[in-house]
Amino acid sequence: MSDKVHLDRAHLHHLWRLMLRIRRFEAKCVELYQAQKIRGFLHLYDGEEAVAVGVAAALQPRDAIVATYREHGQALAHGVPMRPLMAEMLGKVEGCCRGRGGSMHLFSREHRFFGGNAIVGGGLPLAAGIAMADQRLRPGAVTACFFGEGAVAEGAFHETLNLAQLWKLPVLFVCENNLYAMGVPLAQSDAETDIWRKAAAYRMSAEQVDGMDPVQMEAAARRAVEHIRQGQGPFLLEARTYRFRAHSMFDTQAYRSRDEIEDWRKIDPIERLRHWMLDNHQITDDQLRSIEAEVAAEIDDAVAFAEAGSLEPVDQLERFVLMDSVVQEQGTEVRP
Repeated sequence: MSDKVHLDRAHLHHLWRLMLRIRRFEAKCVELYQAQKIRGFLHLYDGEEAVAVGVAAALQPRDAIVATYREHGQALAHGVPMRPLMAEMLGKVEGCCRGRGGSMHLFSREHRFFGGNAIVGGGLPLAAGIAMADQRLRPGAVTACFFGEGAVAEGAFHETLNLAQLWKLPVLFVCENNLYAMGVPLAQSDAETDIWRKAAAYRMSAEQVDGMDPVQMEAAARRAVEHIRQGQGPFLLEARTYRFRAHSMFDTQAYRSRDEIEDWRKIDPIERLRHWMLDNHQITDDQLRSIEAEVAAEIDDAVAFAEAGSLEPVDQLERFVLMDSVVQEQGTEVRP
């Protein structure tokens, strides 16, 4: 597989459409959250879409993804359908986790999307475990593990990188460095702010990439995935990116200025690619409007599907909670 990105019009349109789907999906989630139809925590990916889309473009259906609690973008980019995702956001049985996971715990076994994780750094060792299993049972498969720069301070980050390199596990570590671990600037919490350099301690290959550019992101991801598929061990990508919205819907953002946010918005990945395509005659205004209309229709359909869904009956709430309930469902006697 080549590590080069083929910049034909169809592929550029595909990248732009995927980023727009993520942005518009989350914008609708904000509306539903404010209407109290989505409950709990909501962490948005607004501004970081190029990272998920670029990495997903380098992956295959056999590959797995482990994400964080900010995982709507990765799920959509990896092919999880919008209908069950929206239903999950609304806590409906038709959701990808029967409404039990919600925004922070999306999961799809069919698409090898092994979920969001509410524990900072918690997905790293899980990704290593999945990769170890694939190494034996599904040769050639890669596990992409997304995490924020805040997770780099966790012991799980260092332990997992060490073992992944030691055992040459097929893991693509993707650090989405948005500069703030919740509300703490990276420079105030870490002496080395270039995350990719930390891989050298484990003799692991690594690269820093512009996470606001889907084309550069895909090119770097393809290089990394090719390295992994050739049996050369794991790879760490540090994507320099930025979230335009708060850490979560409860965040007042007192730790950063409006001017800083506006400066980053000037390189919004969606607008950046849109202007590039127009300036280079790779897309027309009519084609852009057509894609926008298709995305809007898809979101309306997903919302209608989710709102028409059903809630888990109260007498079923104990299912899938304890192992004995699973065994009982299979018809095996369980003793206390």
